[in-house]
Amino acid sequence: MKASIFAAGLLAATTAVAQAQTLTVYAPDYFTSEWGPGPTIEAEFEKVCGCDLDFVPGDLLPRIMLEGQNTRADIVIGLNTDVTAKARSTGLFAEHGQDNSLLELPIEWTDNTFLPFDWAYVSFVYDATKIDTTPTSFEELRSMPVDQKIVIQDPRSSISGLALVLWVKAVYGDEAEAFWADLAPRILTVTKGWSEAYGLFTDGEAPMVLSYNTSPAYHIAFEDDVTKKASIFSEGHYGFFELVAKTATTDNPELADQFMTFVLSDAFQSAIPMTNFSYPSAQPSSEWPEVFASLPAPDKALFFSEDEAEAVRAEAIEEWRRALSQ
Repeated sequence: MKASIFAAGLLAATTAVAQAQTLTVYAPDYFTSEWGPGPTIEAEFEKVCGCDLDFVPGDLLPRIMLEGQNTRADIVIGLNTDVTAKARSTGLFAEHGQDNSLLELPIEWTDNTFLPFDWAYVSFVYDATKIDTTPTSFEELRSMPVDQKIVIQDPRSSISGLALVLWVKAVYGDEAEAFWADLAPRILTVTKGWSEAYGLFTDGEAPMVLSYNTSPAYHIAFEDDVTKKASIFSEGHYGFFELVAKTATTDNPELADQFMTFVLSDAFQSAIPMTNFSYPSAQPSSEWPEVFASLPAPDKALFFSEDEAEAVRAEAIEEWRRALSQ
């Protein structure tokens, strides 16, 4: 009897330890795919943590808001700066505990809850074999020949689409709607998300697409194709930062803290460029793969703080909607 009780107790203790050593990370589908950074990051972190990292793919903020205090997530990775106000208001996230001075970003980062793991500039990517004159400003973009079509994403359903309307708002202010009215005839279609839009571009349906200045790195590195390029605008480009955060409800706070520290490590950061095709957030450009270090980039970064983005978001989207519905 005593032996069986001891065995049962040992099994329960072993199970509890195993559960305590599982880190649950909510992430977008692209992150966990076989070509995304997830598999590499999982393997590298498990080497140092002696734990099981369990990626759970899917929608991030809607899911964690629905689950509330009962969320399984210890870590949420893949949020972006344009939704942090809403995410913060849930009270479901804790301070990241990392040194922001270790970040290598074009802006100063002071947020102690959401930590950038990569970044890029929102840009228009074009096919150099199909564009005669490359626009180097928004003013040139709005006056392109109407037969040189652009594919963009819907700001109501796409984080890149939202970044675009905020970028336009940052440049044009009260004149943003007039810009959209001029650009509308040059827009082939508006897609729900980035993947559909970029697919139309690579299929040759349009010579230009809303994406990121780092997107051409994929074509150069994996297709030996140098015809896909990002237009660099004189007004500056909107910075897009992807974020990771620790939940306040985690049952594994020490393991979660270990992962947050790991995000800024070389093992994590070195996995980002060639799997997520973005700049790593905590590596100097001298350590990037050559294809990234040689990409053209703007001289000026435009960016709305969390409060600023919240203040102009609804207006910026409505100006876009009105202009495109004419």
